[in-house]
Amino acid sequence: MNPPRTTKGTLREIADAIKVLWWSFFDWLAVVPWKTLAIVCVLVLILGGILEQPQKAFFFIIASLIIKAVAGGKHRAELTANQALQRAEKEQLERTAAEAHLEALQAQIEPHFLFNTLASIDQLILTDPPRASRMQQSLIRYLRSAMPQMRGGGVRPTLGQQVDLSRAFLEIMAVRMDERLQAVVSVPDGLKSATFPSMMLQTLVENAIKHGLEPKAEGGRLEIGAEIVDGRLAVHVRDTGMGFAPDSRSGVGLANIRERLKAMYQGRAELEISVPADGGTCATIRVPYELAPAAPP
Repeated sequence: MNPPRTTKGTLREIADAIKVLWWSFFDWLAVVPWKTLAIVCVLVLILGGILEQPQKAFFFIIASLIIKAVAGGKHRAELTANQALQRAEKEQLERTAAEAHLEALQAQIEPHFLFNTLASIDQLILTDPPRASRMQQSLIRYLRSAMPQMRGGGVRPTLGQQVDLSRAFLEIMAVRMDERLQAVVSVPDGLKSATFPSMMLQTLVENAIKHGLEPKAEGGRLEIGAEIVDGRLAVHVRDTGMGFAPDSRSGVGLANIRERLKAMYQGRAELEISVPADGGTCATIRVPYELAPAAPP
């Protein structure tokens, strides 16, 4: 059996019903088009005339127009906030997808270099153990400096770090190629603090040796250089090897670099392959010139 209603409880229910009705009317005014509201106002005026209550009808119309103006502004503000929130969520998803894509691309490079070097050491162990030992020591030095960058951690790599990695790599290759490799690094100290994508310089150096200098009986010269051109950082790897052969050099490494540059810089960076007049190949990466953030104390 339901308990008897008290006057206080009845008044509370009526107040709640009025509150719901008011906010429903407010929300309706917020979204209803002005043209529809004008038609409703005309119908209210006609009904007010029929009921002989024209003043109350006029007051209702004026009040509705004022509420419409206020509710419409509130609705537009909420709509703008929701759109901004959706854009922010979409951009966050795109950034997350791009970062995952870049990590996947970088992961293609790391095993490639490591497996090649380990295979060389394995081969030298059978034919020249002292050289195998020297190469192994050089690989250890390389990994000590390379592993922190391979793990990422949100730190933007610098050109100086990439040059140091390539120097360590060239030490390994010097053991492998003996006197057939002459490596020169001519990167100004002032550019070493500029940001530069990880492992890209390493890929160009590895390509120059694998496709240009190693197949050449007398070997040749490899030069790493950098300069600022039209506000962009241009880093080049030039070799005096066999020359550029599109079929052999358009493999995973160069495609990987182009795809990473596109994902990272959205058309503001490029990889160019050219053939110098005196032979060999010159690969140049151009990226926006940006100084790396200072390391925390």
